[in-house]
Amino acid sequence: MSEMRVRSKVWLEFDGHPFLGDGRFRLLSTIERSGSINAAAKELGLSYRKVWAQLQAMEKNAPFTLLERRTGGKGGGETRLTLAAQELLRSYRNLREQVNQAADQSFEEIFH
Repeated sequence: MSEMRVRSKVWLEFDGHPFLGDGRFRLLSTIERSGSINAAAKELGLSYRKVWAQLQAMEKNAPFTLLERRTGGKGGGETRLTLAAQELLRSYRNLREQVNQAADQSFEEIFH
């Protein structure tokens, strides 16, 4: 027998422009873990060009710097999230969890 469940989507906007949703959250999280835009693109199965465009759009609308970049050399380049971006990811993760918990609770109250 099929089970009905509730799903919700959360995203952040700055001045009416989409800024951070689940896809961009995954992108930033993967960059944070891998230390590389190129490695993140490969891991997520996205082109470097698409990832770069998403990052530029985010940085254009962000009220703070998201990434710290060190260009390549003998050991290659590195990209790190700024402290503000790391806090943004933590806050977004918490918000998403709370929204999902509230949706689950409302679903239980209304449908069961």
